[in-house]
Amino acid sequence: MNKKRKVNSTKKSKFSPGVLVLENRQVFRGIGIGYEGTTTGEVCFNTSITGYQEIISDPSYSGQIINFTFPHIGNVGTNNEDHESDKVWTKGVIFNSEITNPSNYRSLKNLDQWLKKNKIVGLTGLDTRSLTNFIRDKGAPKGTISNNKKGKFNLKKLINASTKWPGLNGLDLAKTVTTQKKYTWKGFKTWNKQKGFLKNKKKKKNLKIVAIDYGIKKNILRYFSNFKCDVSVVPCKMSAEQILKLKPDGVFLSNGPGDPAATGKYAIKIIQNLIKANIPIFGICLGHQLLALALKARTKKMKLGHRGANHPVKNLINNRVEITSQNHGFEIIKQSLPKNVEVTHRSLFDNCVEGIKLKNKPVFSVQYHPESSPGPQDSYYLFDQFIKEIKKNAKKKRY
Repeated sequence: MNKKRKVNSTKKSKFSPGVLVLENRQVFRGIGIGYEGTTTGEVCFNTSITGYQEIISDPSYSGQIINFTFPHIGNVGTNNEDHESDKVWTKGVIFNSEITNPSNYRSLKNLDQWLKKNKIVGLTGLDTRSLTNFIRDKGAPKGTISNNKKGKFNLKKLINASTKWPGLNGLDLAKTVTTQKKYTWKGFKTWNKQKGFLKNKKKKKNLKIVAIDYGIKKNILRYFSNFKCDVSVVPCKMSAEQILKLKPDGVFLSNGPGDPAATGKYAIKIIQNLIKANIPIFGICLGHQLLALALKARTKKMKLGHRGANHPVKNLINNRVEITSQNHGFEIIKQSLPKNVEVTHRSLFDNCVEGIKLKNKPVFSVQYHPESSPGPQDSYYLFDQFIKEIKKNAKKKRY
Protein backbone atom coordinates (compact mmCIF):
# COMPACT_ATOMS: atom_id res chain seq x y z
CA MET A 1 0.00 0.00 0.00
CA ASN A 2 3.00 2.32 0.46
CA LYS A 3 4.23 1.95 -3.11
CA LYS A 4 4.16 5.10 -5.22
CA ARG A 5 1.32 4.98 -7.71
CA LYS A 6 1.44 6.25 -11.24
CA VAL A 7 -1.84 8.10 -11.51
CA ASN A 8 -3.27 8.87 -14.94
CA SER A 9 -6.80 9.52 -13.75
CA THR A 10 -6.78 13.17 -14.77
CA LYS A 11 -6.71 12.37 -18.48
CA LYS A 12 -9.90 13.26 -20.28
CA SER A 13 -11.40 11.10 -23.01
CA LYS A 14 -13.02 12.22 -26.25
CA PHE A 15 -16.72 11.50 -26.21
CA SER A 16 -18.94 10.49 -29.15
CA PRO A 17 -22.71 10.40 -29.74
CA GLY A 18 -24.68 7.48 -28.31
CA VAL A 19 -28.18 6.04 -28.24
CA LEU A 20 -30.34 3.62 -26.23
CA VAL A 21 -33.18 1.88 -28.07
CA LEU A 22 -35.75 -0.14 -26.09
CA GLU A 23 -37.84 -3.02 -27.39
CA ASN A 24 -40.93 -0.76 -27.43
CA ARG A 25 -39.08 1.49 -29.95
CA GLN A 26 -38.49 4.25 -27.39
CA VAL A 27 -35.21 6.06 -28.09
CA PHE A 28 -32.94 7.84 -25.58
CA ARG A 29 -30.09 9.90 -27.02
CA GLY A 30 -26.93 10.76 -25.13
CA ILE A 31 -23.16 10.81 -25.24
CA GLY A 32 -21.18 7.66 -25.80
CA ILE A 33 -18.51 6.73 -23.26
CA GLY A 34 -16.39 3.69 -22.65
CA TYR A 35 -15.94 1.14 -25.43
CA GLU A 36 -17.17 2.14 -28.87
CA GLY A 37 -19.69 -0.40 -30.11
CA THR A 38 -23.18 -1.88 -29.78
CA THR A 39 -24.56 -4.20 -27.12
CA THR A 40 -27.95 -5.68 -26.18
CA GLY A 41 -29.24 -6.78 -22.77
CA GLU A 42 -31.85 -6.33 -20.08
CA VAL A 43 -31.97 -2.72 -18.88
CA CYS A 44 -32.16 -2.56 -15.08
CA PHE A 45 -31.50 0.19 -12.54
CA ASN A 46 -29.22 0.28 -9.49
CA THR A 47 -29.81 2.76 -6.65
CA SER A 48 -26.36 2.58 -5.01
CA ILE A 49 -24.51 5.85 -4.46
CA THR A 50 -21.09 4.22 -4.18
CA GLY A 51 -19.22 1.08 -5.24
CA TYR A 52 -19.79 1.40 -8.99
CA GLN A 53 -16.58 -0.47 -9.86
CA GLU A 54 -17.65 -3.44 -7.72
CA ILE A 55 -21.14 -3.31 -9.24
CA ILE A 56 -19.97 -3.25 -12.86
CA SER A 57 -17.44 -6.06 -12.26
CA ASP A 58 -20.00 -8.28 -10.47
CA PRO A 59 -20.60 -11.38 -12.70
CA SER A 60 -24.25 -11.38 -11.58
CA TYR A 61 -24.80 -8.51 -14.04
CA SER A 62 -23.98 -10.69 -17.04
CA GLY A 63 -26.61 -10.06 -19.72
CA GLN A 64 -27.64 -6.71 -18.22
CA ILE A 65 -27.26 -3.01 -18.96
CA ILE A 66 -27.05 -1.06 -15.69
CA ASN A 67 -28.82 2.29 -15.41
CA PHE A 68 -27.38 4.08 -12.34
CA THR A 69 -29.92 6.28 -10.55
CA PHE A 70 -27.24 8.20 -8.61
CA PRO A 71 -26.21 11.04 -10.98
CA HIS A 72 -22.53 11.35 -10.10
CA ILE A 73 -20.83 8.11 -11.13
CA GLY A 74 -17.06 8.15 -11.63
CA ASN A 75 -16.04 10.70 -8.99
CA VAL A 76 -13.59 8.38 -7.22
CA GLY A 77 -12.08 6.86 -10.36
CA THR A 78 -11.07 3.19 -10.53
CA ASN A 79 -8.25 1.09 -9.13
CA ASN A 80 -6.74 -2.39 -9.47
CA GLU A 81 -8.09 -3.70 -6.17
CA ASP A 82 -11.89 -3.38 -6.30
CA HIS A 83 -12.59 -5.86 -9.10
CA GLU A 84 -15.15 -8.52 -8.17
CA SER A 85 -14.14 -10.71 -11.10
CA ASP A 86 -11.14 -11.12 -13.40
CA LYS A 87 -13.41 -10.44 -16.38
CA VAL A 88 -16.23 -7.90 -16.59
CA TRP A 89 -19.44 -9.56 -17.83
CA THR A 90 -21.80 -6.55 -17.64
CA LYS A 91 -23.29 -5.72 -21.05
CA GLY A 92 -23.30 -1.94 -20.68
CA VAL A 93 -23.72 1.06 -18.38
CA ILE A 94 -25.83 4.25 -18.38
CA PHE A 95 -25.05 7.40 -16.36
CA ASN A 96 -26.84 10.71 -15.94
CA SER A 97 -23.88 13.11 -15.73
CA GLU A 98 -20.56 13.37 -17.52
CA ILE A 99 -17.69 11.62 -15.76
CA THR A 100 -15.53 14.21 -13.98
CA ASN A 101 -11.86 13.95 -13.07
CA PRO A 102 -11.75 11.66 -10.01
CA SER A 103 -10.67 12.76 -6.56
CA ASN A 104 -9.55 9.79 -4.48
CA TYR A 105 -6.15 8.67 -3.20
CA ARG A 106 -6.72 5.11 -4.52
CA SER A 107 -7.64 6.18 -8.04
CA LEU A 108 -5.49 4.98 -10.95
CA LYS A 109 -7.78 5.44 -13.94
CA ASN A 110 -10.69 7.60 -14.99
CA LEU A 111 -13.83 5.44 -15.17
CA ASP A 112 -14.16 6.11 -18.90
CA GLN A 113 -10.67 4.69 -19.50
CA TRP A 114 -11.47 1.68 -17.31
CA LEU A 115 -14.65 1.02 -19.32
CA LYS A 116 -12.66 1.14 -22.56
CA LYS A 117 -10.06 -1.27 -21.20
CA ASN A 118 -12.77 -3.74 -20.18
CA LYS A 119 -14.74 -3.27 -23.43
CA ILE A 120 -17.89 -1.98 -21.74
CA VAL A 121 -20.18 0.17 -23.90
CA GLY A 122 -21.59 3.16 -22.05
CA LEU A 123 -23.84 6.20 -22.37
CA THR A 124 -24.08 9.38 -20.36
CA GLY A 125 -26.24 12.51 -20.57
CA LEU A 126 -29.49 10.52 -20.47
CA ASP A 127 -32.52 11.30 -18.35
CA THR A 128 -31.90 8.36 -16.03
CA ARG A 129 -34.86 9.32 -13.83
CA SER A 130 -37.24 9.00 -16.78
CA LEU A 131 -35.69 5.66 -17.73
CA THR A 132 -35.95 4.43 -14.13
CA ASN A 133 -39.62 5.47 -13.97
CA PHE A 134 -40.25 3.52 -17.19
CA ILE A 135 -38.64 0.39 -15.70
CA ARG A 136 -40.60 0.87 -12.46
CA ASP A 137 -43.91 1.06 -14.32
CA LYS A 138 -43.35 -1.39 -17.18
CA GLY A 139 -40.69 -3.76 -15.86
CA ALA A 140 -37.09 -4.24 -16.99
CA PRO A 141 -37.07 -4.02 -20.81
CA LYS A 142 -34.74 -5.44 -23.40
CA GLY A 143 -32.61 -2.70 -24.92
CA THR A 144 -29.63 -1.93 -27.13
CA ILE A 145 -27.06 0.80 -26.56
CA SER A 146 -24.69 1.98 -29.25
CA ASN A 147 -22.06 4.68 -29.60
CA ASN A 148 -19.71 5.69 -32.40
CA LYS A 149 -17.69 8.73 -33.41
CA LYS A 150 -19.80 9.50 -36.49
CA GLY A 151 -23.07 9.49 -34.54
CA LYS A 152 -24.94 7.59 -37.27
CA PHE A 153 -27.32 4.90 -36.01
CA ASN A 154 -29.60 2.48 -37.87
CA LEU A 155 -32.51 2.66 -35.43
CA LYS A 156 -34.45 -0.09 -37.22
CA LYS A 157 -31.51 -2.45 -36.83
CA LEU A 158 -31.10 -1.52 -33.17
CA ILE A 159 -34.81 -2.09 -32.50
CA ASN A 160 -34.59 -5.52 -34.14
CA ALA A 161 -31.58 -6.37 -31.97
CA SER A 162 -33.60 -5.51 -28.86
CA THR A 163 -36.75 -7.39 -29.83
CA LYS A 164 -34.95 -10.52 -31.09
CA TRP A 165 -32.74 -10.91 -28.02
CA PRO A 166 -34.27 -13.79 -26.00
CA GLY A 167 -34.00 -12.10 -22.59
CA LEU A 168 -32.98 -13.62 -19.24
CA ASN A 169 -35.95 -15.97 -18.83
CA GLY A 170 -34.71 -19.49 -19.50
CA LEU A 171 -31.11 -18.29 -19.89
CA ASP A 172 -28.35 -20.18 -18.08
CA LEU A 173 -25.49 -17.69 -17.71
CA ALA A 174 -23.75 -19.45 -14.82
CA LYS A 175 -22.09 -21.89 -17.22
CA THR A 176 -20.63 -18.88 -19.08
CA VAL A 177 -19.17 -16.98 -16.12
CA THR A 178 -18.05 -19.94 -13.99
CA THR A 179 -14.40 -20.93 -13.62
CA GLN A 180 -13.33 -23.52 -16.18
CA LYS A 181 -11.25 -25.48 -13.68
CA LYS A 182 -10.84 -25.85 -9.93
CA TYR A 183 -8.51 -23.41 -8.19
CA THR A 184 -7.53 -22.53 -4.65
CA TRP A 185 -8.17 -18.98 -3.47
CA LYS A 186 -4.80 -17.55 -2.50
CA GLY A 187 -5.89 -13.96 -2.40
CA PHE A 188 -6.37 -11.44 0.35
CA LYS A 189 -8.64 -10.79 3.29
CA THR A 190 -11.15 -7.94 3.06
CA TRP A 191 -9.71 -4.46 2.53
CA ASN A 192 -8.59 -2.43 5.54
CA LYS A 193 -8.27 1.37 5.33
CA GLN A 194 -5.05 1.43 7.37
CA LYS A 195 -3.36 -1.70 6.03
CA GLY A 196 -5.00 -2.36 2.65
CA PHE A 197 -5.30 -6.04 1.72
CA LEU A 198 -3.66 -8.57 4.05
CA LYS A 199 -2.68 -12.10 3.06
CA ASN A 200 -4.42 -15.05 4.66
CA LYS A 201 -1.68 -16.79 6.67
CA LYS A 202 -1.74 -20.54 6.16
CA LYS A 203 -2.43 -22.81 9.12
CA LYS A 204 -2.55 -26.60 9.24
CA LYS A 205 -6.02 -26.62 10.78
CA ASN A 206 -7.72 -24.12 8.44
CA LEU A 207 -11.33 -24.98 7.65
CA LYS A 208 -11.85 -26.34 4.13
CA ILE A 209 -14.59 -24.70 2.07
CA VAL A 210 -15.65 -25.71 -1.43
CA ALA A 211 -17.28 -22.78 -3.25
CA ILE A 212 -19.39 -23.69 -6.28
CA ASP A 213 -18.83 -20.87 -8.74
CA TYR A 214 -22.01 -19.66 -10.45
CA GLY A 215 -20.43 -16.19 -10.81
CA ILE A 216 -18.65 -15.72 -7.50
CA LYS A 217 -17.50 -12.30 -6.24
CA LYS A 218 -13.97 -11.92 -4.92
CA ASN A 219 -15.10 -10.19 -1.75
CA ILE A 220 -16.92 -13.37 -0.73
CA LEU A 221 -13.61 -15.21 -0.97
CA ARG A 222 -11.93 -12.43 1.02
CA TYR A 223 -14.45 -12.90 3.82
CA PHE A 224 -13.62 -16.59 3.99
CA SER A 225 -9.97 -15.55 4.26
CA ASN A 226 -10.94 -13.41 7.25
CA PHE A 227 -12.06 -16.64 8.93
CA LYS A 228 -8.82 -18.43 7.96
CA CYS A 229 -10.55 -20.80 5.55
CA ASP A 230 -8.90 -22.70 2.70
CA VAL A 231 -11.26 -22.23 -0.25
CA SER A 232 -11.38 -24.43 -3.35
CA VAL A 233 -13.43 -22.75 -6.09
CA VAL A 234 -14.96 -25.30 -8.47
CA PRO A 235 -16.92 -25.13 -11.76
CA CYS A 236 -20.69 -25.01 -11.47
CA LYS A 237 -21.12 -28.42 -13.12
CA MET A 238 -18.68 -30.35 -10.89
CA SER A 239 -20.53 -33.37 -9.50
CA ALA A 240 -21.32 -33.84 -5.82
CA GLU A 241 -19.12 -36.94 -5.79
CA GLN A 242 -16.11 -34.92 -7.01
CA ILE A 243 -16.85 -32.16 -4.50
CA LEU A 244 -17.07 -34.61 -1.59
CA LYS A 245 -13.74 -36.16 -2.60
CA LEU A 246 -12.18 -32.79 -1.68
CA LYS A 247 -13.29 -33.47 1.93
CA PRO A 248 -14.82 -30.01 2.56
CA ASP A 249 -15.95 -28.90 6.00
CA GLY A 250 -18.63 -26.82 4.29
CA VAL A 251 -19.98 -25.98 0.82
CA PHE A 252 -20.78 -22.49 -0.40
CA LEU A 253 -23.26 -21.82 -3.24
CA SER A 254 -22.26 -18.55 -4.87
CA ASN A 255 -24.10 -15.66 -6.46
CA GLY A 256 -24.45 -15.52 -10.23
CA PRO A 257 -26.49 -14.34 -13.23
CA GLY A 258 -29.36 -15.74 -15.27
CA ASP A 259 -32.48 -17.79 -14.68
CA PRO A 260 -32.10 -20.15 -11.68
CA ALA A 261 -34.51 -22.65 -13.27
CA ALA A 262 -32.21 -22.93 -16.31
CA THR A 263 -29.08 -23.36 -14.15
CA GLY A 264 -31.04 -25.77 -11.99
CA LYS A 265 -31.18 -28.35 -14.79
CA TYR A 266 -27.77 -29.56 -13.62
CA ALA A 267 -27.31 -27.73 -10.29
CA ILE A 268 -30.35 -29.19 -8.48
CA LYS A 269 -29.08 -32.78 -8.51
CA ILE A 270 -25.63 -31.70 -7.33
CA ILE A 271 -27.05 -29.68 -4.41
CA GLN A 272 -29.50 -32.42 -3.44
CA ASN A 273 -26.65 -34.95 -3.19
CA LEU A 274 -24.64 -32.51 -1.06
CA ILE A 275 -27.62 -32.06 1.29
CA LYS A 276 -27.86 -35.86 1.65
CA ALA A 277 -24.19 -35.88 2.75
CA ASN A 278 -25.19 -33.83 5.83
CA ILE A 279 -22.58 -31.18 5.13
CA PRO A 280 -23.14 -27.50 6.12
CA ILE A 281 -24.25 -25.45 3.12
CA PHE A 282 -24.52 -21.68 2.75
CA GLY A 283 -25.96 -19.97 -0.34
CA ILE A 284 -26.07 -16.36 -1.55
CA CYS A 285 -28.23 -14.83 -4.31
CA LEU A 286 -28.40 -17.36 -7.20
CA GLY A 287 -27.08 -19.95 -4.74
CA HIS A 288 -30.09 -19.13 -2.53
CA GLN A 289 -32.51 -19.66 -5.40
CA LEU A 290 -30.81 -22.90 -6.49
CA LEU A 291 -30.96 -24.23 -2.94
CA ALA A 292 -34.71 -23.55 -2.90
CA LEU A 293 -35.10 -25.38 -6.22
CA ALA A 294 -33.11 -28.32 -4.82
CA LEU A 295 -35.60 -28.38 -1.91
CA LYS A 296 -38.41 -28.65 -4.50
CA ALA A 297 -39.59 -25.03 -4.36
CA ARG A 298 -40.07 -22.85 -7.45
CA THR A 299 -38.74 -19.47 -8.64
CA LYS A 300 -40.10 -16.73 -10.90
CA LYS A 301 -38.95 -13.61 -12.74
CA MET A 302 -39.54 -10.34 -10.88
CA LYS A 303 -41.00 -7.27 -12.55
CA LEU A 304 -38.18 -4.97 -11.41
CA GLY A 305 -35.76 -6.98 -9.35
CA HIS A 306 -33.79 -5.64 -6.38
CA ARG A 307 -30.57 -3.77 -7.14
CA GLY A 308 -28.99 -1.35 -4.71
CA ALA A 309 -27.24 -0.97 -1.36
CA ASN A 310 -30.14 0.31 0.75
CA HIS A 311 -32.67 -2.54 0.83
CA PRO A 312 -34.26 -3.19 4.26
CA VAL A 313 -34.64 -6.86 5.20
CA LYS A 314 -36.25 -8.19 8.38
CA ASN A 315 -34.54 -11.05 10.18
CA LEU A 316 -37.51 -13.11 11.37
CA ILE A 317 -35.38 -15.03 13.88
CA ASN A 318 -34.24 -12.07 16.01
CA ASN A 319 -36.78 -9.47 14.76
CA ARG A 320 -34.06 -7.05 13.64
CA VAL A 321 -33.88 -5.05 10.40
CA GLU A 322 -30.76 -5.21 8.22
CA ILE A 323 -29.89 -2.74 5.46
CA THR A 324 -28.59 -4.89 2.63
CA SER A 325 -26.89 -4.84 -0.75
CA GLN A 326 -28.90 -6.64 -3.43
CA ASN A 327 -28.74 -7.66 -7.07
CA HIS A 328 -31.32 -10.13 -8.33
CA GLY A 329 -34.11 -10.34 -10.88
CA PHE A 330 -35.63 -13.67 -9.80
CA GLU A 331 -37.24 -14.72 -6.52
CA ILE A 332 -38.46 -17.79 -4.65
CA ILE A 333 -42.22 -18.43 -4.70
CA LYS A 334 -42.99 -18.55 -0.98
CA GLN A 335 -46.06 -20.77 -1.36
CA SER A 336 -43.95 -23.44 -3.08
CA LEU A 337 -41.55 -23.94 -0.14
CA PRO A 338 -41.93 -27.36 1.55
CA LYS A 339 -42.83 -27.67 5.25
CA ASN A 340 -39.28 -28.58 6.30
CA VAL A 341 -38.02 -25.17 5.13
CA GLU A 342 -38.27 -22.10 7.37
CA VAL A 343 -38.31 -18.54 5.97
CA THR A 344 -35.72 -16.61 8.01
CA HIS A 345 -35.67 -13.21 6.24
CA ARG A 346 -38.12 -11.16 4.19
CA SER A 347 -37.93 -7.93 2.22
CA LEU A 348 -39.57 -4.87 3.76
CA PHE A 349 -40.02 -3.45 0.26
CA ASP A 350 -42.22 -6.18 -1.20
CA ASN A 351 -42.23 -9.09 1.32
CA CYS A 352 -40.33 -11.43 -0.99
CA VAL A 353 -38.36 -14.31 0.56
CA GLU A 354 -34.86 -13.10 1.48
CA GLY A 355 -33.65 -16.04 3.56
CA ILE A 356 -34.41 -19.72 4.21
CA LYS A 357 -33.04 -22.58 6.27
CA LEU A 358 -33.61 -26.31 6.41
CA LYS A 359 -35.17 -27.20 9.78
CA ASN A 360 -33.31 -30.45 10.33
CA LYS A 361 -29.90 -29.80 8.71
CA PRO A 362 -27.17 -27.08 8.76
CA VAL A 363 -28.30 -25.67 5.42
CA PHE A 364 -29.30 -22.02 4.89
CA SER A 365 -29.19 -19.20 2.35
CA VAL A 366 -29.99 -15.53 1.77
CA GLN A 367 -31.05 -13.61 -1.32
CA TYR A 368 -28.94 -10.52 -0.62
CA HIS A 369 -25.16 -9.93 -0.46
CA PRO A 370 -23.70 -10.08 3.08
CA GLU A 371 -20.17 -9.68 1.69
CA SER A 372 -21.10 -5.97 1.44
CA SER A 373 -19.32 -5.09 -1.76
CA PRO A 374 -20.66 -2.54 -2.28
CA GLY A 375 -22.98 -1.77 0.59
CA PRO A 376 -23.56 -1.90 4.36
CA GLN A 377 -22.03 -4.55 6.62
CA ASP A 378 -25.15 -5.37 8.64
CA SER A 379 -25.18 -8.98 7.44
CA TYR A 380 -21.54 -9.91 8.03
CA TYR A 381 -22.75 -12.24 10.84
CA LEU A 382 -23.96 -14.78 8.25
CA PHE A 383 -20.38 -15.81 7.49
CA ASP A 384 -19.79 -16.25 11.21
CA GLN A 385 -22.99 -18.30 11.42
CA PHE A 386 -21.76 -20.58 8.62
CA ILE A 387 -18.40 -21.10 10.34
CA LYS A 388 -20.17 -21.96 13.63
CA GLU A 389 -22.33 -24.52 11.81
CA ILE A 390 -19.18 -26.06 10.31
CA LYS A 391 -17.45 -26.32 13.68
CA LYS A 392 -20.58 -27.78 15.29
CA ASN A 393 -20.76 -30.36 12.50
CA ALA A 394 -17.02 -31.12 12.43
CA LYS A 395 -17.09 -34.18 14.73
CA LYS A 396 -19.99 -35.84 12.94
CA LYS A 397 -19.49 -38.43 10.23
CA ARG A 398 -20.66 -36.84 7.02
CA TYR A 399 -19.53 -38.93 4.07
